[in-house]
Amino acid sequence: MSDILTESSDGILRVQLNRPAQKNAMTSAMYTNLADILNQADKDDAIRVVLWHSTGNVFSAGNDVVDFLKNPPRPGAFPQGDLMDAFVRFEKPIVAAVQGAAIGGGTTMLTHCDFIYAVESAKFQLPFINLALVPEFGSSFSIPARVGHLRAAELYLLGEPFTATRAAELGLVTRVVPDADLLTTATATAHKLAAKPNGALLASKRLLKQASIGQLKAAIESESQEFMVRVTSADAKEALSAFLEKRPPNFTKSPTHVAAE
Repeated sequence: MSDILTESSDGILRVQLNRPAQKNAMTSAMYTNLADILNQADKDDAIRVVLWHSTGNVFSAGNDVVDFLKNPPRPGAFPQGDLMDAFVRFEKPIVAAVQGAAIGGGTTMLTHCDFIYAVESAKFQLPFINLALVPEFGSSFSIPARVGHLRAAELYLLGEPFTATRAAELGLVTRVVPDADLLTTATATAHKLAAKPNGALLASKRLLKQASIGQLKAAIESESQEFMVRVTSADAKEALSAFLEKRPPNFTKSPTHVAAE
């Protein structure tokens, strides 16, 4: 069965991450597939709204580490970048329903959604620093723009989990809902959007994004360049090895200054 399921009806494209046994962690192929789905949906006049959710009890654990190590991002081969471009270009509303954990890219991908509903038990985390990596998906711009520098520093420089309630307080989630109401609430919003005058709907989203689109693209470019440097660093190699070996990383073994990498 496919790692990403799609179903279209009543102007709504339902997109469902479908790797529950792997906590819906994203592989290179999934990034490319999701980018293609969004690009095709953007051109399809029959689709007015995307409803995005996941199978199982985790929204997404971010990168699949094993696949990531086999297919590290590098110039000319950066599937995550394809998805970032698709999100930036996408003109139609995206409604996300988040259950369980949204870790790393599981959280930063959500910054490109227009409505985000999360269950009360959902957990979010931006643990890039713990893996000796940096923010992605333009979130080094979009999250500070929403929450301010001090709160963004707390989320990124400590890399600790935070609750759905905290995410809502920060403006990273539209609304926290009971577990049983998640898909019902998200689907109801998708139907409301699909019933709006489509030209005005697209124009309104475009106007909401126009002031920040240049800064978002610049952030994605800077992040991607820095990410490719960090991922080859001694710290990142230690962090990923420690993750796979289920032990604490020891960053004191590697040099502090890595400008020459």
